[in-house]
Amino acid sequence: MPSSTLAIVAIYLGFALLELWRSNLFRKTEQTRDDGIVEAVSMTVLLAVTQPAILLGSATLAGWLAPQWEGALADIGLPATLGLFLLLDDMVQYWWHRASHTFPWLYNLHRAHHNARYMSVRLVYRNNVLYYAMMPNLWTSGVLIYLGLGWVYAGYVVAKMLVIIGAHSDVAWDRPLYAIRWLSPLMWVVERTISTPATHHAHHGRHADDPAVHYKGNYGNMLFLWDVLFGTAHITRGYPRSYGVENLAPASLGQQLLWPIFPERKAAEPAPREPAQATGGAAA
Repeated sequence: MPSSTLAIVAIYLGFALLELWRSNLFRKTEQTRDDGIVEAVSMTVLLAVTQPAILLGSATLAGWLAPQWEGALADIGLPATLGLFLLLDDMVQYWWHRASHTFPWLYNLHRAHHNARYMSVRLVYRNNVLYYAMMPNLWTSGVLIYLGLGWVYAGYVVAKMLVIIGAHSDVAWDRPLYAIRWLSPLMWVVERTISTPATHHAHHGRHADDPAVHYKGNYGNMLFLWDVLFGTAHITRGYPRSYGVENLAPASLGQQLLWPIFPERKAAEPAPREPAQATGGAAA
């Protein structure tokens, strides 16, 4: 097992253990039987099948189309290589994520990620199985690896997953830091550079009238900077009262995992409103 994979597993398990200790990892507020199934299936398929197949397939396709370019960028240096991954992986994923909240058919592939009524590391790999197969940045990353940049990708993906896993956890590492006055200038920079629990939880909030919710924005994965640059940022340092989706019909297990094979339900149920003290991000 590559060292980068071991590092990501360690990061994931570290945050999972924090949730197990602080907020009950396996029994989240309002979770359903389907939640655990969706998370287990989508995570397994992505990590065991989809991601390896795409990285290998994109490199194979590039080798077939342009065999003379194999390893061609291996000597361009670390700054240029990081720049390519930030642009062709993280920024591309920003636009893919934004498109997934713009076009209804793409949202149907992404809805499983938002269907959970809680935040947790369990959501990191939660999506329709076909959503990841179509994710363009996985394909562009595979091409960059073919061009000789795999030596940087191994470290880059660890840093990216550290940010993403931390941003989804309900043990909000940023909350206590906001209360330390002398850290305020640093946190001002941090929350505009990378995704934090506060900014990403806002994207998962359930009710549009909640001041801490920004469902149509805060799309950044590793870099929140893309939201700042492209006008979709919303920073409050607050946490939503509750999580999930509103004004949509409940999604079946089949719809969450394999829409359009399993159709979308059309009739929405009235959404009950939660009291102001409902679960938000847990303090670290």
